[in-house]
Amino acid sequence: MPPSGFTPTGLVQHMAEVKRNWFRRVFAGEQDPPIYDPQADTHGHGAGFELAKGATLHGALATWQAEITRSREHCANRALTDTGRFTDQDVSLRWIYVRTIEEYARHNGHADLLRERIDGTTGV
Repeated sequence: MPPSGFTPTGLVQHMAEVKRNWFRRVFAGEQDPPIYDPQADTHGHGAGFELAKGATLHGALATWQAEITRSREHCANRALTDTGRFTDQDVSLRWIYVRTIEEYARHNGHADLLRERIDGTTGV
């Protein structure tokens, strides 16, 4: 398998973008720009994977935690049936939560592949 362009820091940056997109842009209707890639599409697809200039894991984790805090603020006291707007359709908070869980699962798998390339340990 050829080397991957993914890095753990890039994955954390991307997850910060994911949180911002679904909870701030889609659910809350905010117009916040992408955090790491101003050229990313308005839905943040693929954003954050490339390491930001001067990126550190500590900084990426702090940004991700800040986006988690903001997403919790937006969802507090809201119903799972409340909606946001995504590509000309309404999506419920429940749908956004499920989509976010899927995104975390997918990228946890990527992180596991990175770890496997580093230490050679595989799950049994």
